[in-house]
Amino acid sequence: MLDFSIRLATKAGDYLKDNLEGEITIEHKGRIDLVTNMDRLSQERIVSEIERAYPDHGILAEEGFSKKGTSAFTWVIDPIDGTNNFIHRIPFFCVAVAVLKDGEPLVGVCRNPVSDETFWAQAGRGAFKNGAPIRVSQTRRMIDSLIATGFPYDHDDMASLLGRFERVLRKARGIRRMGSAALDLCMVASGSLDGFWEQGLKPWDMAAGVVILREAGGAVTCLDGSPFDLERGDIVASNARVHEELQGCMRDDR
Repeated sequence: MLDFSIRLATKAGDYLKDNLEGEITIEHKGRIDLVTNMDRLSQERIVSEIERAYPDHGILAEEGFSKKGTSAFTWVIDPIDGTNNFIHRIPFFCVAVAVLKDGEPLVGVCRNPVSDETFWAQAGRGAFKNGAPIRVSQTRRMIDSLIATGFPYDHDDMASLLGRFERVLRKARGIRRMGSAALDLCMVASGSLDGFWEQGLKPWDMAAGVVILREAGGAVTCLDGSPFDLERGDIVASNARVHEELQGCMRDDR
């Protein structure tokens, strides 16, 4: 399944890259939550190949596709993680493919076709970028850390959102907001970033990146410090060394 996932993400990513400068049809799923014809076309290609290769597996894909399988395995697909970047031709987006076994992330692949970077991991077998092993950074203090975040489409919890942002900003060397949660997790896994937090996410935003981060030696929890739950929609991820400090910034009582 790992090799199949890599091929799948690579083919879908190449398709997106080939059409990056073409005509893009945009629709609104919410006030600022967008979907394009390329999201749907990429997803159709991925889903059809999975159904042919693994007909008994479940599938959960971002653009309205859900299929309950008869096996322990479920594929979780984001055909374009970073749709807003794709629309604006900003080269920071990816195809994210994950496989869950009994609900737990087992395989993760993230392919950025513009940078020609493919991150992948399988539980218990390490994490890789373009075939080379990757590990999280050695940074031990927040003041020496570069942290990434993202903002949810729902802005109802703005006070808590901005409170966390301010607390991290005061403690960290810097904050980046790049627009793809899956790639943010991969960048923590490969040591380019030291941590990442976000709320309002979906399973397809996180599943692939979480496998890669864990296998690279990183730590992941929910915002409140409880064990990571793919269905919760919030995440704190780090190189493990700055996790306690970063986690502390998430508390509204600080």
